[in-house]
Amino acid sequence: MPQLPRRSLLMGVAIAGVATQLPGARTAAAAQAAVAPADARAGAAPALDAGVPVRWLDGGTPRALIGATWGVPWPRGALSRDQELSLTTAAGTAVPVQSWPIGFWPDGTVKWTAHAIGTSVPPAADYLLRPGPAAVPESPVRVTETARTIEVDTGVVRCRIARRGRVLVPAIIRGDRTVAANGTLVCLRKDAPGDPEAGTVRQERFTSDIQTVTVEQRGPVRAVVRVEGRHRADRGRRVWLPFTLRLYLYAGSDGIRVVHTFVFDGNERKDFISGLGVRFQVPMTDQPHDRHVRFAGDGDGVLGEAVRGVTGLRRDPGPAVRQAQVAGARTPELSTWDTRVSGRLHLVPAWGDYSLRQLTDGCFDIRKRTGSGHGWVQVDTGRRAAGLGYVGGVSGGLAFGMKDFWQLHPTQLDVRGAATDNAEVTVWLWSPDATPMDLRFYHDGMGQDTYPEQLEGLEITYEDYEPGFGSPYGIARTTEMSFWALDGTPFAERFAELAAAVRYPPLVVAPPAHLHAAGVFGDWSPVDRSTPARREIEDRLDFLVDFHRQQVEQRSWYGFWNYGDIMHSYDPDRHVWRYDVGGYAWANSELSPDLWLWYQYLRSGRADVFRFAEAMTRHTGEVDVYHLGRYRDLGTRHGVLHWADSAKQLRISSAAYRRFYYFLTADERVGDLMRDLVDADRTFLVLDPIRKIRTEPYEPDPHALSVGTGTDWSGLAAAFLTEWERGGNPVALRKLVNSARTIAAMPNGFIQGSGLYDLDTGAFAAAEPAVSVGSLGAVFGLVEICSELVDLLDLPEFTDAWLQYCRLYNGTAAEQIAETGQSFGNLNLRQAHARLTAYAAARTGNPTLAARAWQEFHTGHAGYPRSLDWRSARVEGAAVLKPVDEAAFVSTNASSQYGLAAIQCLALVGDHLPEQEGR
Repeated sequence: MPQLPRRSLLMGVAIAGVATQLPGARTAAAAQAAVAPADARAGAAPALDAGVPVRWLDGGTPRALIGATWGVPWPRGALSRDQELSLTTAAGTAVPVQSWPIGFWPDGTVKWTAHAIGTSVPPAADYLLRPGPAAVPESPVRVTETARTIEVDTGVVRCRIARRGRVLVPAIIRGDRTVAANGTLVCLRKDAPGDPEAGTVRQERFTSDIQTVTVEQRGPVRAVVRVEGRHRADRGRRVWLPFTLRLYLYAGSDGIRVVHTFVFDGNERKDFISGLGVRFQVPMTDQPHDRHVRFAGDGDGVLGEAVRGVTGLRRDPGPAVRQAQVAGARTPELSTWDTRVSGRLHLVPAWGDYSLRQLTDGCFDIRKRTGSGHGWVQVDTGRRAAGLGYVGGVSGGLAFGMKDFWQLHPTQLDVRGAATDNAEVTVWLWSPDATPMDLRFYHDGMGQDTYPEQLEGLEITYEDYEPGFGSPYGIARTTEMSFWALDGTPFAERFAELAAAVRYPPLVVAPPAHLHAAGVFGDWSPVDRSTPARREIEDRLDFLVDFHRQQVEQRSWYGFWNYGDIMHSYDPDRHVWRYDVGGYAWANSELSPDLWLWYQYLRSGRADVFRFAEAMTRHTGEVDVYHLGRYRDLGTRHGVLHWADSAKQLRISSAAYRRFYYFLTADERVGDLMRDLVDADRTFLVLDPIRKIRTEPYEPDPHALSVGTGTDWSGLAAAFLTEWERGGNPVALRKLVNSARTIAAMPNGFIQGSGLYDLDTGAFAAAEPAVSVGSLGAVFGLVEICSELVDLLDLPEFTDAWLQYCRLYNGTAAEQIAETGQSFGNLNLRQAHARLTAYAAARTGNPTLAARAWQEFHTGHAGYPRSLDWRSARVEGAAVLKPVDEAAFVSTNASSQYGLAAIQCLALVGDHLPEQEGR
């Protein structure tokens, strides 16, 4: 592959070594022959020479672009490690592209490649990726390193990044002009939440302090620089809030993409963040009447103003002057103006300060003032700002924007000092004009000081409370920003195009047919409405996705810490989701809505579904998971606050929920999150997941840790599998194989329920026969991960153990007793487990099991029966705060598992789907 970054190259070397360590490693041809039957893997992989057609996620051609990076899968054995790839438009024009591997098959062939394009060639609607030498841009990205700085040159702009100190980006230069300087992070902290009657509140400011800087890619099309550090007090010695900042620059582009992550490591009772942002200074060299401020509003709306306006005055400078200023062009020479205006310009106010505040998801306001110490003047209001601003002049300036600006409220864009020699712009991720960030727990414990009392609380509010466990210490948030170093004030139409790229950064995608033919992500198939029975299920899948998306909007599930998550259960009496009832509030990945949405995207290619899943991935991987402290690598069970519940488990932090986004976009941040989980098995030394219900004595032993074979192992296996796929260290593969083999070696395999796990080897100890089957064991990614492992690992005993679990979960008591010696009892979630029955049917070719799977699915136990009235109803008037659509039967648990069961049953035993009769 051309232009491999060093880390990817080392990963490739590693996987070449570990691939042969597989037990009885198969050839590529043998591995392909061993996959599921034809109805489970419909569609043949296209010939490699034909190439892969790719297009933009939203269709058409993007109106503006910084650059784009995306991932493409390849069938097993199709793409060798040394094969170069080229990109052309549908018309045959060569497009400079940078490619590198991000995933591998067990035989060492490439499973996933990542690709990057810049703006040296105008974007086209469709492309073709195929073998061949990659075109190189006329001006490749160049990275120059010195002891003090790293400079990235795209051929249009140069971005200088510091190696140490408070200033992260000393300069962004276009031509011979410094467009922006002194880029830094800023944090404001208060020692109290600022209640009106709380008395004096002390505020202090922190700015970024660099610890390490790493060049992750060097071009020729894309360069990536990672900066890590903490926020240091401007006065005093305190250092806190670790951050990671990645800067992405592309050949031919005048834009810079920035991905910002911070981790909260404060005391939530004393540390209240009252502002968090990214700040630059913008040199101002044009005359005040040739300086401009721009803000994007709703839709394509743009507010465009000059720092010193000459329209609307009592005296008219002339139509050419007015038209030029409104457009953002250079005004004619002063000598051509009406002298009654040119001679009095010093008496026209210069408006140097502007603010756009989005404090809720439903309203933003813009205000301005002449400068500090003077009052604000209201400019206008709107509903949802796009999140893009500009300050500069006809000689150049800086456009600055934030993705999901209104969704992640309270946010703010500030311009200060535009009438001086240096304007200052701040993209506020948390607005300083909003109420300070309050992460305190929402109740006092209500006397739940012992496990029995806490279990009683679980019985009434479904909240698993435990003192001290509702801490936000270690949670994180990632935000994406865009900056453009422009050579002049953009016309309104161009500014609206940039705003569209901020709202929805353009992404290239492969079509569902190719994703499916490549054989990635297990059991799914593209949308198929070829029969009435299939159409009925497809319509219901669309209903569920659309309804939950609609609920996000109608219920305002937005905000800095909330956006991306959805609620767990509904309260039809109040006509609201149970936002304030313990474990019924935020879903926090419970029963895998993440998986459901990603599989629905894979099979449909819908842009709106992609963005729904993307927002969930960004949220659940950061906010619902700990990245520091005693709970590091663990996620938090569903609750009123995302970090409130005392159940801290791998079932929430699982890499199974992140893999899709990583491989489809090559997003480095999500890659970090998954890599962090490779040693998550150590968390079992820190916290026993079943401590409150355990009856036997237990002390964590690194060589005999109690680990469940369901929700626990699925999280471990997902991390091990993904690290192995990415070409990581061989320890991940060893633990994956050892744990899979030794689960199978236990007398009842997965049905044992748990075992004693060795932290060093990943192996489970031999055990006496046992039966412990819970309804949640398979519904946090175990089904999907096992399906992939069966195809990737040549472990017949593991396959047999998994097939046994799949056959027996919904089997009869007699069948269960015959094989394990004990009935499993009255199990829940039988509709969800219909896909396990379908898997067993497909692997064994058993039509009786296939028919049973569809019967289980349509009966809808603990889910949605086929006979359900699949409609929502409008509720309005005095019964609700605002009009909403209600489907009282819907819960996120049921939707997620219905969706996954439908998708996988269609893929595995779709040919056995009976036509719907007698409805």
